[in-house]
Amino acid sequence: MSDTSVAPSQSVLTEDDLFDEAGSADESPQPVSPYDKPGRWFVVHTQSGYEKKVKQNLEARTASMNMEGRIHEVVIPLRDVPEFKNGKKVISSKRLFPGYVFVRCELDDEVWPVIRDTPNVTGFVNQGGAPSPLRRRDVEAFLGVEADRSREASKRAKPMFEYGMGETVRVKDGPFADFSGEIIEINEDQLKVKVLVNIFGRETPVELEFAQVARL
Repeated sequence: MSDTSVAPSQSVLTEDDLFDEAGSADESPQPVSPYDKPGRWFVVHTQSGYEKKVKQNLEARTASMNMEGRIHEVVIPLRDVPEFKNGKKVISSKRLFPGYVFVRCELDDEVWPVIRDTPNVTGFVNQGGAPSPLRRRDVEAFLGVEADRSREASKRAKPMFEYGMGETVRVKDGPFADFSGEIIEINEDQLKVKVLVNIFGRETPVELEFAQVARL
């Protein structure tokens, strides 16, 4: 079995797949590019759900085997995703590529087995049988300046409001629970909506979170 093979039950993620899933790189100027740091970036396939364990184990092996000058960095690319829990908006970090970690290193015959033999590593993303380093555009798309990356990730993951202006909806919770009314305003930036609710025979605009309304 080749050193660079991936377990038969796992699909190989190509460079084009990586780029297509994350979207285009931010074209705004970035003061620091991770591509210009020492070494090259490689994508390592892990057993499902073991990304953090692989990162910890590889960092420990790097230190114990005195490879700090050649294995520079191990990263699990993340994205910030807004979610609603108990009617409140929270930000959760999700893995951008489940089952993969990114490693910046000076890959040679000595570094290769250190990474390959790390527990729960199943192989490198490869091309033509050899580990394939990421291109600049991909590195900067996935690992760009953190503030820019997080802002773009949040923008891509922003929940869309599924109802339209003038549609009648039901209030799910809060002091106006079980009232219904017409949508008169939608604020995508603040994730809020105004509903014209009939309270004691009078039409009253009520501001609600997106998660507080549902279709009748």
